[in-house]
Formats: sequence, structure tokens, C-alpha cells
Amino acid sequence: MSNAMRKKMADSIRFLAADMVQRANSGHPGAPMGLADIAVILSEHLNHNPKNPSWLNRDRLVFSGGHATGLIYSLYYLWGYGLEIDDLKNFRQLDSKTPGHPEYGHTKGIEITTGPLGQGIANAVGFAMASKFMGAQVNSDSAKVIDHKVYCLCGDGDLEEGISYEACSIAGHNKLDNLILIYDSNRITIEGSTDLSISENIRLRFEAQGWDALECDGHNYDEINTAITTAKGNKKPTIIIAHTTIAKCAGKLEGSHHSHGAPLGSEVIAEAKAAAGFDATKSFHVDEDVMARFRCAIENGDLVEREWLHSLKTLPLMEQNETLEALQNPDFSRITWPTFDKADATRNTNGKILNAIAKALPNFLGGSADLSPSNKTELIDMGVYPKGRNIYFGIREHAMASITNAIALYGPLMPFSATFFVFSDYLKPAARIAALSGIQHFFVWTHDSIGVGEDGPTHQPIEHLSQFRALPNFYVWRPADGGENIEAWKIALEMKSSPSAFVCSRQNLSILPSAVKGSAAKGGYLLATDENATITLMASGSEVELALKVKEALNAKGVKADVISVPCYDLFIEQDKAYINSIIKQDTKKVAIEAARGLEWYRFADEVIGMDTFGASAPADKLFAKFGFSVDGIMAKII
Repeated sequence: MSNAMRKKMADSIRFLAADMVQRANSGHPGAPMGLADIAVILSEHLNHNPKNPSWLNRDRLVFSGGHATGLIYSLYYLWGYGLEIDDLKNFRQLDSKTPGHPEYGHTKGIEITTGPLGQGIANAVGFAMASKFMGAQVNSDSAKVIDHKVYCLCGDGDLEEGISYEACSIAGHNKLDNLILIYDSNRITIEGSTDLSISENIRLRFEAQGWDALECDGHNYDEINTAITTAKGNKKPTIIIAHTTIAKCAGKLEGSHHSHGAPLGSEVIAEAKAAAGFDATKSFHVDEDVMARFRCAIENGDLVEREWLHSLKTLPLMEQNETLEALQNPDFSRITWPTFDKADATRNTNGKILNAIAKALPNFLGGSADLSPSNKTELIDMGVYPKGRNIYFGIREHAMASITNAIALYGPLMPFSATFFVFSDYLKPAARIAALSGIQHFFVWTHDSIGVGEDGPTHQPIEHLSQFRALPNFYVWRPADGGENIEAWKIALEMKSSPSAFVCSRQNLSILPSAVKGSAAKGGYLLATDENATITLMASGSEVELALKVKEALNAKGVKADVISVPCYDLFIEQDKAYINSIIKQDTKKVAIEAARGLEWYRFADEVIGMDTFGASAPADKLFAKFGFSVDGIMAKII
């Protein structure tokens, strides 16, 4: 293809993006215009099929700078993913297919919701890691079933966020040669030149992390093409530092930070179109020859996928097909759930459950932020990533969670990530994106309360249960014994469009009696009851055992009480009113007990016995007594 044609294609992207932002009177024209030349060359390299965006062996394309939506939607329109000109005209408008930042599941072709800057880099690492794992399971020397690339477009903001350093360190350590990061180095942020805030040598930073680093003029088609071609053949993850100009071809606003997040203005756009030889009176216009070049993606992508499907039928080893089939179609009926007959910490019961699931499901994998001995998350005798299923994320919670989000969206894989509950603070943005996007990511969070003990208030999660229960489409399970833990996993495995968190205890918890009414599968159930109860005690996790003991003490004083276990508050509040009223007697005094903040319990409770401080450093039993989580302490507050 001639460079003159490439220039026309790039300018078409530029002016679509500028028109979108101008019409919406909102958005970011600078990055799309600066990246347009790179996008044209990337189109020539990318293996994807607009007819089937979920084809397993497609190249993944991640836009870490989600604000570059003018570029993203222009490309998906031009490539033929189903967006129409009217969708571009409705950019950032209510109920449009073109929201302000790209959303997975909302716009066809978007691989993942990247959200806050830096997330997308970690997501790209996750896709690359998932690809390597899949390849290790199904590839052979003579047949490569999974051999695609992962491309990620990022900017200065992405690389300044700390998550990018965590993620790129993991990528370098794991030698992810299928990962290509294209850095739009335009040296501009919202406040002005990057000289205001960053002076490090990005190339040396990446080389120190085990990457290959290439540089090119981001507006020179031959240099861009050479860089991408070289990166595709490298044996390391590669960053292409593309030196670009923000708002390229935008006349007086070219290179200005004022073009980052505001419309260019009708006059500037008209002048830019005229200077490029375009009709300045037309907006949202693409010439037929340009559209035909971009729409080649449909025919080419369909052909590449059909060739891949044909290759699967001629694999030399039947085991490869069988392995791929097992990965893509996990059979939950093969899980042999463990049994529990004595008091144990739910971190221990959860560890046994993880191993039972992993033995049955070859697509189940995960790891911890350097805490597997404490989290009990090691998958025993199942090897180390990429061939095995234990991933060593190191002390990198934020990257771990974002990487795992992408592994979950890769296709057939079902991943978990793990850390101490208090360190969920480090990964909250990724947990939020998982909930927003409907990603089946299993979070394992242990050391769930002041029961952490001697580590003190910095390690004792107080507000965390309330925080994550407040997240829409996020299910927090705090099991009170191994039986509830199993029920939690059974429900979570079936929730294909929601993340679940398993918040587990460090201390031993007794085996609960059988349910009187309802089921843990509904989030809450009646565990113990008296016909003439005047008090209802509600709790989760370790406080359920305490509630049962309080009931005994109340009975000894002639006061009747019910006990309700609520292992999943989020699921319980979704039940219909009839079920909830059958569990909670409305004419009783309702008391919630939780060794955490617990303010959400006021939805049901007349009184909440929770934490008003950040805890203290001491053995767990002394802390529970100090903060009133004892039979005597609870009795003193409710009668």
C-alpha cells in the first residue's frame, strides 16, 4: 500500500475523531489524531475477525488510554464491527454504543473495560499470560493452536501510574514475547508538557525489566511498520516508543495540551480538513476507497479464522483437540467437594476447595500476592505457570487483580487471585472494573477481621466488608464454616457475569448446625430458632459462632432468640421480600454482630454491634474481648 493512501486513511480517522468530539462538545481529540498513523499500520498487522469478535486465536488489542475513544470507535466503524455513522454521531450520548470510555460487552469488539489509566497495560499482560498458558496446554512442536499477539496502545499517563510498573515487571519476568506495547510518546499531559512531572528514561526502565525497546517516528509509516514487524519476531515483550505529536494535523492546536481533552473548534477542524485535501464542508465523511481498504478486515479476518479452524481438524495429536475441548467446556459435575468434620479456619477449608475445583477443572488457575502459604491458595502438585496452574504474582496486588481480570475475559479460563483482606485496598480499582464489566474473577481474601491479631490495626480490615458490599454486581462471601464455603463456591462458579470474593478467617471456626429454614445459597438463612423469639441475631463469618453462644446465654436467662447466618449479604438483599421475612421475624429486636464497621446492616437491624476504631495489636482472643465480641460483651449491649 502506498504511503499516500495510508496518509488518507490516517487523516480519515483524525477527522472522524475530531468530528465526534466536536458534535458531542466533549471528549479527547488529541490522542486519536496523534495515533492515527500508527492505527493504520497496526491495521495491516492485526489478525482479527469483525464477523466473530470472540474467535479464540485472534490478536488482542487493548486501548489502555480509554480516553482515546475517538480513535477506538473510528477503527471499529471502519473495520466493520457493526458501528454505524449514526453511532459516531451519538458519541458520549445517553444509551449510545459509543460511551465516553470503551466498555466491554457494550460495544462489539472491545476486549476489556480499561477504565483508569494504567489498567489496560496490566490487562494486556493478563491477555498475554492467558495466551501463554493456553499455548502451553495445547501447542506442540508441529502445531501451534494458540499463537496470536497482544497489542496495547498506551500513553504517558498509563506509564506514570504505578500499576504499569508492577505489570510490566511481571511481563518481563515471564518473558511474554507475545506482548507488544505501543507507547504514544507525545510528551503532553492535561497540565502541559511531561517535563512538569516526569524525567526518567522510559527505554532504560523497560530494558531493566527484561523488555526489548524500539523507537520510531510515530508518523513515519515505514518506521512504524519496521518496528511492529521487528517486535513480532522478538523473544521478549517489546515496547515501541513511538514519538508522536498530539493532535497531529490540527493546525494551530497541533502539539498543544489544549487539544487533549476539549473540542478543537469548528474553524480549526475545517482548516485542518482543507489543508489535508478533504472537503471542509463535510463531517463524518469517509471516501469509498478508504472504507474499502479498512473493510478488508472483514474478508481477511474471516479467512484467517477459517484457516485456523481447518488446522484444528488436522492436528497431528488427538490429545491437543481433547485438551482444548476440556479447557473450553469445564464439567462442574466432576468436582469432588471436600467434607469437613471439625473446627477449622475458613482459609484452610477454602484452600481444600480450591484444590478440589482445580483437580476437576483444567481451566482453573490462579495465584497470590506472595501469600499462598498464608492464604492456603497453592494448587498442590499442579505446577508453576505457564505450564502449571500456580501463578506467582509477587507483591503486586493491583497488577495481579487487573491481570486476572483479563485472564478471565480471555476465553475459556477461570482464574482466582488472592491476598490479605486489608490489602484489597491496593486492588480496589480492578475489583470495581470486574464488577462493572461483569467479569467472573474469584477474589480470595483472608485474615478477615481483627482476628488478624498481633499485626495490629494496619493489617486489620475494618471498613472493607462495607466497601465491597457497596459495589454493584459484586458478591462478598464471608463463610462461617467449611459447609458455607462450599455453598459459596457452588454459587460463584455459576455466576458467569459477576465477580465473587471469599473473605476467610485466620482463626478456627466451629462446624455449624444444619439450617432451620432457607439456604446459604440465598445469601442468608435461619440457623437456629425459638418459637417465641424476641431477639434476632444476625452475623457472618466468625461472628456466627459467637451469635449461637449468645443465644444459649439468652436462653439461660429466659430470653428466646433466633440466629441468622448471612454468608453473602449482597445475595441476601436480592431475595424477594417474602423470603427475607420468612427468615427475619419482623416483630423481634434485630441485632447484627460483625467485627467490622457493619453500617450496611442497618438495612435490617435495629442495632449493629461493630467496630468504631481500627483495632489494636494483641492476640486475637484478647482483641475480640476488648472490643466487645464476647458473650458477656454482646449480652451487656442487648439486654
